[in-house]
Amino acid sequence: MYSEYFISLIAGLSLSATAQAADKMGVDVFNSVCAACHTTGAAGAPKFGDKTAWGKRNEQGLAVLIKSAIKGKKIMPAKGGHPDLSDLEVARAVVHMANAGGGTFKEPKSAEIAKALK
Repeated sequence: MYSEYFISLIAGLSLSATAQAADKMGVDVFNSVCAACHTTGAAGAPKFGDKTAWGKRNEQGLAVLIKSAIKGKKIMPAKGGHPDLSDLEVARAVVHMANAGGGTFKEPKSAEIAKALK
């Protein structure tokens, strides 16, 4: 009985780790989703690498940037119109863009993302 429980627990942990490993990196999300607007500045999106445009945003803090990207802001839909992205994937893309614009953010932990969404 205990061995079956233990095996189930280990299998569940293994699947969880695999799912986490499958999350896309920020650069990949940027290239596949965000670049369409953030490369050209479409609809007022801050351009990738534009330190002036991103500087003002970076001063607001990573939590504000993450919330805007996950929930949507102005014309930008939630998660850039890709609801299949995880919050972590979106947060990674935010860090990638913000840091290219002069930020010095580290990849946020799940607890930080959850706090940002409150």
